[in-house]
Amino acid sequence: MSFVSKLHCQMMAIALASLLGANFAQAQNANEQKVKTELQKQLGDRAKISTVRTTPINGLYEVTIGNDVVYADASARYLVQGEVIDLKTGVNLTEQRSHDLNRIKWSELPLNDAIKVVRGKGTRQIAVFADPNCGFCKKLEKTFQQLDNVTIYTFLAPLLSQDSAVKSKQIWCSSDKVKSWNAWMLDNQTPSGQGDCATPLERNTALARKLGVTGTPAMFFADGSRISGAAPLANIEKKLK
Repeated sequence: MSFVSKLHCQMMAIALASLLGANFAQAQNANEQKVKTELQKQLGDRAKISTVRTTPINGLYEVTIGNDVVYADASARYLVQGEVIDLKTGVNLTEQRSHDLNRIKWSELPLNDAIKVVRGKGTRQIAVFADPNCGFCKKLEKTFQQLDNVTIYTFLAPLLSQDSAVKSKQIWCSSDKVKSWNAWMLDNQTPSGQGDCATPLERNTALARKLGVTGTPAMFFADGSRISGAAPLANIEKKLK
């Protein structure tokens, strides 16, 4: 076979593969739309479906309702709540998708409303919503002491009690916010600020609600992803990388 003939065969194979791929994608999109339409009929006004996508499991479709992830079968008769985990890779596909849906825009965070701590060059960045009376927040703060080359923005979010609001005001209104915050969170030294200055606490709690923060601590990273709770140092370092 001549070089020209071989080239022609290769081009024909590529064209055929492209055509088959396009047809498959069209069929897949049609199936997804069919499931979405039928499922929305059954749900009615109870929930608004955002997207429907195929999953690695044959006949199972991922359904997003707002920022929540559920699943449905191809007939749209059954709705399934739970997590899908790839046992071969160990990846929690539901959790991964949920994190993608809940990503924030780092550039939209009002960083001036947070206590800023810079360690080393401060190249890496974390934003955390924390309540001064939250035990897990204190545990996380101790973990933060082990980080280097990081800038930490702490949004005071007094979600637990009225005393949390009092302590947050005292910390924010102190002459040295960072010192006052560390003294309380690390050494249990009660804040001494008067708490009579203008604070961003109402804005912070409103922002927390907007971002879906229902408990503290809640960390956000520069790529928009989040971790809830007092995560171990290794998990935080992994996200920062």
